Amino acid sequence: MEVLEEKEEEEQKEEELKALEVSSESSCLNCSPLYYLCFSASFCLSSDFDWNSIDTSQLPDSYKVNSPREKKLLRIAHHYHQQFAHLCPERKPLFLHPVNECGVEKFVSTTVRPTLLPYTELYHWDGCASFVSDYLTMEPLKCPLTPPTSLYSPTTILKYQRGNCFDFSVLLCSMLIGAGYDAYCVNGYATHDICSLDETLEECPLLRKPQEVPKEEVKNSNKYRVKSPPDMRSKFELQQEAKKKAETEATEKKEREEKGMEAEEPKRDHLCGLRVHAWVLVLSGKREVPETFFIDPFTGNSHSTMDEQFLGIESVWNHKNYWVNMQDCRNGCKEEEEEEEEISFAMPPSWVAPIQISPKEFETRCSQGRKVILYKKAKLEKWAPYSNGNGLVKRLTVYADSNYTKAVEVKEWFKNREDMLDMREVNKQTQLITEYFSPGHLFGLKVHTYKSMNPQTERVMEFYTETRVDGLQKLAENENEMKEYFVGRDDFKYFQHTEFRAKRKKVTLVDTRTDVNSRPIVQIKECFHRNLQKPADEDVAERVFLIEEEMIQLTYHLKDKYITASKKDFFKPAESYRKQSEIMTPEMYVFLLIAWKVLKILEIRENEEADIKLSASIYDTERNEKKRQEYEAMMNAKKDEFPGQKEQDLDYLAPFLIQIGSPEKMTKRQALRLRDDCLSDFKNRLVSKANIIQAHFEKEVKELQKKNQHFQENQNQLSEKEEADFLADYSETMFRIHILALRLDREKQTAPQKYLALEEKLRKDPRLAEHLGHA
Repeated sequence: MEVLEEKEEEEQKEEELKALEVSSESSCLNCSPLYYLCFSASFCLSSDFDWNSIDTSQLPDSYKVNSPREKKLLRIAHHYHQQFAHLCPERKPLFLHPVNECGVEKFVSTTVRPTLLPYTELYHWDGCASFVSDYLTMEPLKCPLTPPTSLYSPTTILKYQRGNCFDFSVLLCSMLIGAGYDAYCVNGYATHDICSLDETLEECPLLRKPQEVPKEEVKNSNKYRVKSPPDMRSKFELQQEAKKKAETEATEKKEREEKGMEAEEPKRDHLCGLRVHAWVLVLSGKREVPETFFIDPFTGNSHSTMDEQFLGIESVWNHKNYWVNMQDCRNGCKEEEEEEEEISFAMPPSWVAPIQISPKEFETRCSQGRKVILYKKAKLEKWAPYSNGNGLVKRLTVYADSNYTKAVEVKEWFKNREDMLDMREVNKQTQLITEYFSPGHLFGLKVHTYKSMNPQTERVMEFYTETRVDGLQKLAENENEMKEYFVGRDDFKYFQHTEFRAKRKKVTLVDTRTDVNSRPIVQIKECFHRNLQKPADEDVAERVFLIEEEMIQLTYHLKDKYITASKKDFFKPAESYRKQSEIMTPEMYVFLLIAWKVLKILEIRENEEADIKLSASIYDTERNEKKRQEYEAMMNAKKDEFPGQKEQDLDYLAPFLIQIGSPEKMTKRQALRLRDDCLSDFKNRLVSKANIIQAHFEKEVKELQKKNQHFQENQNQLSEKEEADFLADYSETMFRIHILALRLDREKQTAPQKYLALEEKLRKDPRLAEHLGHA
């Protein structure tokens, strides 16, 4: 069988080489000692796009004619080519001066147009590489064994958004040099997968795990260190375990092979080492590049210069010079450092017009707004921003098979969503969903892991603590309990554990402290860090609310040199005492918020997903056209209402200056009076604002108490619809109470800072500084 297979392979290779004219032998296959001429139609790959039909009439004159310096350079290049062909007859013709889109010969170095584009992402090599690979559509070389006969300008390639590997490389090299990198275009040889952009046997870069940096062992020079205990395990047993493990792995491997689960081996390429490809070389040094590397322009991925997929190099060039590889390349693309000779001829400037990419083109990226890449058991889809109504820009689907039929995991990335959703992971096997958010969500949501949006199901929420007044960092919930973790709280609370009982048929909100989702609370336990400003036996370490027992247990921190902590128990007060206070404080309503906060977040998330809204930058004039028109209409109306009046900045001293007659120069007494009046007025406004919020808070709490009382008195007569309406109204009231409490707490925290900021501003005011500098 092996002989027959080898014979079939030889016959297939002979058929493929019928169209090739073979010359003398050489020991360096990668440097291609053979001259190949492509006649077979099977080798001449063509795209649907007709480059001969493009309009070149509007191109600059530099595209159509050569300057005297360019003509001189072409004469030098022709002479050099003749010498090279004479001295190295076994080498392929050099890629020196192909024709451009106007049919004019241009030296390849002058086709490189260094350009720094005005986008932050394009200041880094990976951003440039990603843009080029996404923006352009790959076209294979007409003949895979020879370089192209033409090399178009980067401006034309950008205009039509397509090109071969040489077009990709010249554009990418132009952008990298403009961004400050020491970059070069490379003409060489690569594997079939690299040349044809076949990544079906490659692992998706998004799935690759970062390599762990090995930690250096710290040698302990202390001769008195304690010796590690000897290994008392049986060597025979260890050998038996290793043998059993190897047998198990062998059995599993065999089963995978039988089921066709083993990774596909790459097919043998009869033209290996002969396929022409172009890529980019980035040398170390500039832009703090630590190590020289390659960039494949088709994928935008970086590769080591020792990567076995890159088989040989014919030549490299940039905008200043051209180098021919004279090294032995049988061992791949290894480098040898040589001293560079001085250049006696200055390279003419590039004939290419300035490279420009509009904001719309930069944003659109993918040709036709979408791009699909197939990897090994994975599919990556990319979209331009705003092309999907839900803000989806990238989706990675991982499959269990190579036929892309059984999805096991889906990852989606989003942009410009008002709900700040960045990414969503869905495990198709466990149905577990994980959502990641950027800072700015209404509830400070950071990560949400769940299986269902239904209440009382298992979920974990993480929050941006710096945006939350309560310092909530993490919340874990299931049907029976809820765990909350806090950081940075003034009361030193860091943990709260709430236990629930099974769901009851009727809801009783007051007597059993049940939340709006009909889960009676059994117990609430709060844990506190040590407050060093209090004595340990007065600093609460743990507080437990036993709801059904109507009891509170306090456990204090342990005093030094004590083996037990102080404890106190509090019982429910008499009914007459409870009626003395009818107004709830912000600290008391925490019971009502325990499960409500989860329900409200779920409700908000459902509304956000049902009505997805995308935001636009204030600099996005196209998408903000409607807002711009509204703003201009408002400004025109203001001008019509106050003709001739100039816009002025708000002067915080204006009302007080009027009171003293607006003098051109003030006395010290007047300056002090202005300062005191301004600060007093500001303080009164801060207090008034806090009082208004407090009044609204107390009003909402009274309304909630009335609703609770009415519900308790009539719950047995309520229908299911009436009960549902009550719960919905209750949820809205709780939301308002929660917001008011947060606003009140924030107002109390920021008021002193605002007062001090105004005081400092008054002290530096030019009209008062003369008198207040030493006041």
